[in-house]
Parts: sequence; C-alpha cells; structure tokens
Amino acid sequence: MSRRRKALVWTGGILGVLLVATALFLILFDWNYLRGPISRFASMRTGREVAIEGDLNVKLWSLTPSATVGRIRIGNPKWAGAGQMARIERLHVQIQALDLLRGRVVLLKLELARPNLVLLRDRQGRTTWDFSNGRKKDEPLRLPPVRRFVIEDGRLKFTDAKRKIVLDATLDASETRSAANRGFVMAGKGSINAAPFLLNVTGGPLLNVDPDKPYPFDADIRAGATRVLAKGAIPKPFDLGQFAMNVTANGPDLADLYDLTGVTLPNTPPYRLSGRMARDGTVWKIARIGGRVGDTDLAGELSVDTGRDRPFMKADLRSKLLDFDDLATVFGGAPAVGKGETASPEQAAVARQMQAQHRLLPDATLKVDRIRAMDADVRYAAISVRDAMLPLRSASVHVKLDAGLLTADPVSFDLPQGRIGGAMRLNARNDTPVTSVDLRLSNARLEQLVPIKAGGTPLTGSFVGRIKLTGAGASVHRAAANADGEVLAVIPRGEIREAFAELLGINVAKGLGLLLAKDQGKTAVRCAVAHFQVKNGVMTANRIVFDTGPVLGTGRGTIDLETERMDFRIEGHPKEARLIRLTAPITIRGPITGPKVGVETNRIIAQGGFAALLATAAAPLAAILPFVDLGLAKDAACGALISDAGREGVPVKSAAKR
Repeated sequence: MSRRRKALVWTGGILGVLLVATALFLILFDWNYLRGPISRFASMRTGREVAIEGDLNVKLWSLTPSATVGRIRIGNPKWAGAGQMARIERLHVQIQALDLLRGRVVLLKLELARPNLVLLRDRQGRTTWDFSNGRKKDEPLRLPPVRRFVIEDGRLKFTDAKRKIVLDATLDASETRSAANRGFVMAGKGSINAAPFLLNVTGGPLLNVDPDKPYPFDADIRAGATRVLAKGAIPKPFDLGQFAMNVTANGPDLADLYDLTGVTLPNTPPYRLSGRMARDGTVWKIARIGGRVGDTDLAGELSVDTGRDRPFMKADLRSKLLDFDDLATVFGGAPAVGKGETASPEQAAVARQMQAQHRLLPDATLKVDRIRAMDADVRYAAISVRDAMLPLRSASVHVKLDAGLLTADPVSFDLPQGRIGGAMRLNARNDTPVTSVDLRLSNARLEQLVPIKAGGTPLTGSFVGRIKLTGAGASVHRAAANADGEVLAVIPRGEIREAFAELLGINVAKGLGLLLAKDQGKTAVRCAVAHFQVKNGVMTANRIVFDTGPVLGTGRGTIDLETERMDFRIEGHPKEARLIRLTAPITIRGPITGPKVGVETNRIIAQGGFAALLATAAAPLAAILPFVDLGLAKDAACGALISDAGREGVPVKSAAKR
C-alpha cells in the first residue's frame, strides 16, 4: 500500500471516529450544563433577567431536530420594576433540517404549556415586550412558518397606562377547529378608560398549517360603545408583519378609537364605517373606506406609518353630501339634534345645554397631547353641502399636522356665487394652544346669502369680507374670548327695497305706506361697510356705514365673544326733508344665537311728550314739528371706505367690477 493511500485511510478513520464520537456526545450529553450559559447570554442580549429553571433537552441527531425547555422565566426591563414579563412551564420546538440547508426555517412544532404573559406599556410609551433596548420601534412579531402550533392553558394580562387599557385574557391553540375545539382562541375582558373592554380573536386549525397558504382569523373587539369586527388572513403564517382583513367599525365618536389604535382622529357624531385594512411592516393601510359619519357619507383611503418617531397618517377622503352641522363635533360642539339628525346621547346633552345657555362656541378642552403625538397630511372634499347657515355648495380642505402644529390651508367653501377661502392654524406646541383664522369672502351676492322667501328680496348686491383673528386658549370658546384681530364686511354696491330704506330712517309715513302697498321699488345702496377691531375677545365696531339713496345709516356696537352677546345701535339720517320721522335708533341686542331687534322707545316717548306740549301751547300745526327732519345728511365717502377695506385685505376689487 502506498504511503499516500495509507494517509487517506488514516484520515478517513480519524474523521469517522470523530463523527461517531460527536454523535455519541450529542446523544449522551447532558444539555442541562448549558442552562446557565444560555441564560446569561440571553440576559445580556435582552437587558433583563432570563432564566431556565427546568430541564433542557436537545435532540440534534435527527432530520427533525428538536429542543424542549422547562420553566422559562423572563423578567421585566429595569424601568418596569420587579416582576416577570413571562413564565412558560414548557416550550417545545422542532424544525426541519432539510429546510435549513435551503436557507429556510420551518417550525414543524411549536408547543407552549401554560404560558403566563404580563405585558405593560407605560405613560411614555415604553413596552416590556421590546427586546431591542429601544433600538427599534414597534417592530411586528415575525415567527417563521409553523406547521403545528399548540398553546395550552395560556394567560395574558395587558396594562397600557398611556391609553388606560386593562385586559385579562386566556390563550389556547389546539389542533382542530370545531364546535368543541376552535383552533386558536384569545378571549378576554377588562376596561378601557373605565369603560368595559371585550376581546375575542379566533383562528383556523393549527394542525398541518401550510406556510404557503394564508391563515384565517376573526376578531371581535368592544370598547365601551365602540365595536370593531374583522375578518382576515395572515399570508405567511405566522409573520404578523403582513396581514389583511375586512374591518367594520361603529361607535359614538371616531376620537374614541385613539384608545385602541393610538391614532388621533377628530371628534365626530356616531359613525359606521368599513374598509379593507392591511399591514405591511410598520405601515397600516385602509382602502375602500365606506360608510357614514353622522349624516355625512365618507369614502376614500388612509394609511398610518408607525415606524417614525411619531405615527404619520396620510389620507384622501371625500363625501358626496356633507351635513354641515356634523362639523360642530370637530370643534368640541354637538351636531343638530332635531328629528332625523344623528347624535350620541352625550352629544345630545351637550347640544341641549348649549341651547339653554344660548351658546354657540363650545368649551370642550382640546387634547393637546394627542395632537402632539402624531403627524398627518389629510385632504378632504365634499361635492355638496346641506344644513349650513350659508348656502354652501361644496367644500374642501388640506390639513397638515407636524409636531403639534396643525394647519388647514387651503380651506375653501363654494357658494352659489362666490367663495369663502383662506387658512386656519392651531399651534399646540406650547402649554397654551394658539388658534389663528384668516378667511376671505369674495364675489358673493347678498340675495343668495340672506334669501327671503316671501315678499320679494329686500336687499341685493355684491358682498365681500374678511375675518382675521388670533387667540390663545385650550377650547374654541377660550380662544375666541382671548382673540385679537379684525373683521370687515363690505357691500361695494347694491339695491335695497325703498320701503326698508325709508324705515331705516324711521320715516313712518312713507316707509309703512310703501310696505302696506307692497311696493317693490328699489333704491341704490351706494356702499355699506362694517369694520370691527377685536381686542381680548371683544369686537368693537368703529365704523358701520350703510349709505342708500334716501338715507345714510350709521352705527356702533360690540360683540363680546366671552359672553357671546351683542349690542348694536343703528341710526338713520335722511338726506331729504321728512314730514313724519321718529328719531329713534334701531337696536340689536342679546345672545349671538338669537338677538332681538328693537327701537329705543324712550326717544319716541320724549318726542311724543314734546309734541303734546306744543299742541296745547300753540297751534295744532305745530304738533308735527318735532317729527320734521330737514334732511341734512350727506352721502358717505364710499370710495374712501372701500379703498380702506381693500388695504385691510378685503377682496373688494373683484366685487367692484361686477
């Protein structure tokens, strides 16, 4: 035998002996010796105590190697204090060796006996099930494919201090799904913001799970009056980073979903919505949204990326018909509560209280922590609008939220003729939120904004204006009560029914005569301007002018946004001599929601008394002298007034061209 051949024989023999020795070692080795090193390694990698207190049994010499670990204990991270995050009485894992050679991990068996999980999320958003020491954010659980998955007598306790959720649930996963044995089941109850919380999730049978076929599941979640139903599947069992489901949700207020999802949504009337929800890593998408919010239909698509420092929501939503009073809830108010309107019992109570107090501006406190907790880019458009104070035809808005700064720009409402447009901004980055509003009314028509159904249209003409206010406060009412800025309204030109123009100057004889005769004659409105300076929530009119052919009307007054009351006094000054004229100013006083129009009767009484005195002391003809006005009023300087309004940002140029 050659020397080379002898070397090969010896080498083969040695390798064979080593292989047999290794096999015998692996078969006979007491794996319990490695419990300590494995526990210490796991503790070092996870930043918490990990201990194996039971037997460790490993079978490697097989095409289907397996490991069984008894009594595993996993502690909490240091910030969560003493206690155990998980205790598992027994864990058994078996894999397919041939799949490993192909670079694929497939679990033939995953069995957990009496797992007891105690999970915690604190007010800062830290979670006890995050093993990355804060390096990753909300990474989904990604298990390799499992052909046989068994959970025996499992228990889950979950506490979320940030969202005020407490849940105590049982976990079972058996091999079949039938009336007596339903496959995977997680059922629990608890509370969410002190309201009852129920959770029921069921899955398909966990025997012979095909890693290439979707695994089906159903979910039924009830949080107070909110209910969410889902029916979906996991495409690659059990990679929870990707799945899709059909979802239906209904409840009294979309904002309540924050407790379940962590996504900030506006306050709304009761809703019922459905859509196709899918998860891809940290991105959640809802397509084919459909349903109703209050009395408004809603459609579109939405996505939320939870992988950022703050969740980022992007949405494109639309309505065929917007019921305008539904928007009141967005600002903390209540929708209409009349017959056929949709409102929750709580919203109906708010509406009754505000009506009883003659209040228009809601006092609901803004939840600034939610606004600061996420970012957003949302577009919304409504093809048509109903039940608005003005005859709005359509509406659209583009809302952006960035680190507590919310901007709505542009905001647009189309009128039958003309538009209300501009921007709004809410800065919630500081302790006290600051709200800014800058809206312009352009190319509008008075007869469309203030329609009169009977007796003809008393006033027609172009109408433009601007509202520019900034106020600090944690509610709409508080922000308005602290607001500074200005409000302008301008009628560059128009016409008024002559009877009303005469009555503005309290020309009783002619004005009433024309009304009784149903005279539809018109006289020109040369211009009308109302200019309010706003300081600390009080709107003070320093210039109210209403100039018609026969009468120049001037006025002054205030609107207090703190008390929501107004007090105006309007006087008419005839430009021609009037035989019968009462020099009694017109007053408009009371709550904004229902002011009363009156006449200062003390002035009328004084005139009447003076007339009676003259009647007894002089000739009967002298009795009418106190009611004679020489008509010395002059035309208002309309050009200057309108020019001033233009410099204040009122879009008067386009109106003047009409």
